[in-house]
Amino acid sequence: MRILVLEVAALLAMVSCAGRGGEEAAPTMEYASFFSIPDDSTLVSISPYDGSADTLRLEAPVRSLVCMSSSHVAFLDALGLDSLVSAVSGLKYISSPQLRSRTDVADVGYDHELDYERILAIGPDLVLAYSVSSVLPPYVSRLRSLGVKVFLVNEHLEDHPLARAEYVKLFGALGGRRGAADSLFAQIRERYLALRREVPDDQRVKLLLNVPYAEQWYVPGKLNYMSRLIEDAGGTVLGAKEGRHDSSVMSLEQAYLLSRDADIWLNPGNVSTRSQLEALNPMFSRFGVPRIYNNTLRVNSGGGNDFWENGTLRPDLILEDLVGIFAGSGDSFNYYIEVQ
Repeated sequence: MRILVLEVAALLAMVSCAGRGGEEAAPTMEYASFFSIPDDSTLVSISPYDGSADTLRLEAPVRSLVCMSSSHVAFLDALGLDSLVSAVSGLKYISSPQLRSRTDVADVGYDHELDYERILAIGPDLVLAYSVSSVLPPYVSRLRSLGVKVFLVNEHLEDHPLARAEYVKLFGALGGRRGAADSLFAQIRERYLALRREVPDDQRVKLLLNVPYAEQWYVPGKLNYMSRLIEDAGGTVLGAKEGRHDSSVMSLEQAYLLSRDADIWLNPGNVSTRSQLEALNPMFSRFGVPRIYNNTLRVNSGGGNDFWENGTLRPDLILEDLVGIFAGSGDSFNYYIEVQ
């Protein structure tokens, strides 16, 4: 994690300075497609599925939030707004040191087991939710029927790494830190783009990605979030389909054939050693990939992975890891370990 602590400290200092002062203009989205801030008191979440709008009117900055995703916590943390979080879904999975040190944050459970009574007792200004399909989770409708405001955040459905990071502007608007959010995103964007420019044009490392999940080996499309990170770092995902955002499925046999051409195996499940990897499937011992790396450096005691929490906001740190891995020039990373 060679620069993680220093980088975060520097960015937080900039946020603190940028957050002072008077009114700022409403942020303009540069990369994100699924939200907008049309004026100082309005947030709009746009469905990736049918283009429908979920509009939130802000009479004042919120004072109490329930976060259904750990990435929401990361955005609020980075802006010094973690005190707004009254409850989360899956507290043990949260990586944020600030939130984990607090004793007043409730765990409201998950989806069909959501603790509605606890949420009503908390009386939050807003529940921040998400959806993984065109059909809203039933708990969203139930909360709304109980008079609880719910707003959908779609950052997990954005394909560009900087589009996901840009959601910090949405959280800045929620907490009255719009200027701070703009400044923070600008720093992350410039660092990401600078790292991408440093990648040699002729560098194209070939990657085998993932392991089977529920007996299905998923390969992200060329336009997918992870594929874009890898492309920007100088790599290419073997088996990725051109022009696709969603993942395709390949067989174990297809993966074996691709492994013969792979320079690096990336993100092979929840393992930290080759013996653990081979224990998942004995056939993996026949995969001839010389180097293996996993994004599990910052997995906490509850099983939560900060790659998907703080890494959502900091694609520049992920890109830095990947550039170093692909170039074979680093052994200390922000989110990755070498599987040996």
